[in-house]
Amino acid sequence: MWIQILLISAIVVLAVFMMRRTGADSHLAIRRLLMGLFVIAAVLSVLFPQWLSWLAQLVGVGRGTDLVLYALIVMFLAFVYSQYRRNVALQRQLTLLARKIALLEASENEKHPTHNP
Repeated sequence: MWIQILLISAIVVLAVFMMRRTGADSHLAIRRLLMGLFVIAAVLSVLFPQWLSWLAQLVGVGRGTDLVLYALIVMFLAFVYSQYRRNVALQRQLTLLARKIALLEASENEKHPTHNP
C-alpha cells in the first residue's frame, strides 16, 4: 500500500512540474492533454496492475511489464526525434542570428572605420 501511495505521489508531482509553462512552449494544450492521459494511465497501472497484464495479453504481449517496456522504447524514440528536430531548428536560428550580427558589424565598420597604425 505504501509503495502505491509513493508511486502515485511521484507521478503527480512530476506531472505538475512537467506541465508548468516555460514561456517558449509550443503546442502546450496538446502536451498537457497527453500528459494528463499519461498520468491517468500511470496511476491506474499502479492501482490495478492486473489491468496492465490484461491489456498486454489483449494486444498480444505476454506480460504487463513487457508492454510498459515497449511503450517506453517508443516514447524514448519519439523524444529523441523531437529533440533532434528542435536542435536543428535552434542551430538554424543561431546561424541566421550570427549572420545578421556579422553583417551589422561589417556595416558599422564601413561607416566608422578604425585606423590602426
